[in-house]
Amino acid sequence: MLKFDEMYATLPPLPHGGGQVQQQGLRCGTNVRSGYAAYAQWLERQTEAAMRARREEAEMIFRRVGITFAVYGAKDEDGAGTERLIPFDLIPRIIPAQEWSQMQKGLVQRVTALNRFIHDVYHDQEILKAGIIPREQVVNNAQFRPEMMGVNVPNNVYSHISGVDIVRAPDSAGNGQYYVLEDNLRVPSGVSYMLENRKMMMRLFPELFSQNRIAPVAHYPDLLLETLRASAPTGASDPNVVVLTPGMYNSAYFEHAFLAQQMGVELVQGQDLFVRDGFVYKRTTQGPERVDVIYRRVDDDFLDPAVFRADSALGCAGLMDAYRAGHVSICNAVGTGVADDKSIYPYVPKMIEFYLGEKPILNNVPTWMCRKPEDLQYVLANLKDLVVKEVHGAGGYGMLIGPTATQAEIADFAQVLRANPAGYIAQPTLSLSSCPTFVEQGIAPRHIDLRPFVLSGKTVQMVPGGLTRVALKEGSLVVNSSQGGGTKDTWIMEV
Repeated sequence: MLKFDEMYATLPPLPHGGGQVQQQGLRCGTNVRSGYAAYAQWLERQTEAAMRARREEAEMIFRRVGITFAVYGAKDEDGAGTERLIPFDLIPRIIPAQEWSQMQKGLVQRVTALNRFIHDVYHDQEILKAGIIPREQVVNNAQFRPEMMGVNVPNNVYSHISGVDIVRAPDSAGNGQYYVLEDNLRVPSGVSYMLENRKMMMRLFPELFSQNRIAPVAHYPDLLLETLRASAPTGASDPNVVVLTPGMYNSAYFEHAFLAQQMGVELVQGQDLFVRDGFVYKRTTQGPERVDVIYRRVDDDFLDPAVFRADSALGCAGLMDAYRAGHVSICNAVGTGVADDKSIYPYVPKMIEFYLGEKPILNNVPTWMCRKPEDLQYVLANLKDLVVKEVHGAGGYGMLIGPTATQAEIADFAQVLRANPAGYIAQPTLSLSSCPTFVEQGIAPRHIDLRPFVLSGKTVQMVPGGLTRVALKEGSLVVNSSQGGGTKDTWIMEV
């Protein structure tokens, strides 16, 4: 039984299909939360047929525009790679202004501390000397880049674009509480879907935006460009910004092209760039043009074949020399991944206290580090109740969700865990909040999370809200698009 719901103080009964939306549970009571009251009244007046027609219209437009993502390893019947629409849900997730205000403060605090940590790791390593984080957890981390030691970056900012995954679940008193599930500091994706979801909602339901004070998000590309330009090397009075993509076969290529277009900057691949006399240039029909800022959507390992993977055709040879000389800025910075590894995540509250002298505003989810013998013993004894994740994992892969796993799956995972305990963390299975979602059976609760996007330049700023991801499978806690999850528009209601 779901214990907490975004729209209702208590959960409405599940629908049984058929009839109009108003016959499927949305009239069931006076327990609609205040933030949803006006929207719930509007929704009661909509027929199921009308909602289904709107959903079909959205799918048609998304497909026509090409808002898809590639699924790695998946093939169609002709053996070609597959591209899919990320399912879009018509019912928004609504967050009251006062809740967002507190969340925003917590996000600014957290990302500020994480940027301080990354700078410290590649300079004086004070937090390691203080014994707050074990040295081996950092210097032996797969994402630690010794090449970044002593390298200074503009404004001491390493993660210019951060995507922080937040969930809401009951605390010990049963009240709804926001928790940080993980930090995405390397090349976080998804913001294009946040923007396109809003455009779609405004197209399908324009009356809702005239009747409600919903905080805008359309200015995100302007804020992003402002952040990137603010990160340019000293002396670049009119910084030339490019977006570096691995190419059209990358799962997030739509987003790379979309953001470049929205910012009015060039989308480039590694072959379009070259280094001469310590500076980076892009090839144009009018001759070489100097590049000051690279918003890279390419992982560290592929950025410079002269330094990292020699077989990479995605980067630019000599890029790291220009970067270390301070002649080009790379956003996010090389080596940023050391701070978003799941083995580092448990220490973020201590980072906030160490660097800022403050208590965390947003709490972590309780976490067991399997590299610790006592934690491993507990996790092995309670696998059926826990979620276990790879410290380097992403996209919902390489994890065990104990409550939904079979005994055989748990036994197999226990063997993997014993063989490599340092590669995993474990967390309790949270009773994630659910939001009414328009599924095939009608309107039903589905679990959600939220990814706000935090921009760090000379200041830290963000647009109100973020990307709400929804687990469309009944009872599922996995919201990742690669695992069948969908997305919703996120409304921050202005006072």
